[in-house]
Amino acid sequence: MSTASETPVLDTLAAMTVDSIERCGLTPDMLMLTRIAALAASDAPPISYVAHIDPALKAGLTADQLQDVLVAIAPIVGTARIMTAAGNIATALGIAIAVADAEIEAQG
Repeated sequence: MSTASETPVLDTLAAMTVDSIERCGLTPDMLMLTRIAALAASDAPPISYVAHIDPALKAGLTADQLQDVLVAIAPIVGTARIMTAAGNIATALGIAIAVADAEIEAQG
């Protein structure tokens, strides 16, 4: 299979995300909260949360709102998924900080 890109999987995911956002009527903050809830419910790995950190910050989400969404879905998805999600979010934040630090160091 020949592709025009060196990152066909990432390109496909990006295109799906853009299409989803264009077809969705939610406000940016509600969209991000909904996506975080879906990540927690699907037991997503840390890298999935990494992709949502910047958009969540740009949408103005706070740590309290993130905690609130996890509290809201806890009775539905269960404590194990919530604890895993919290750990994966913490790992994702660590990854995002490490990447940002590396970019700053490379520029400086």
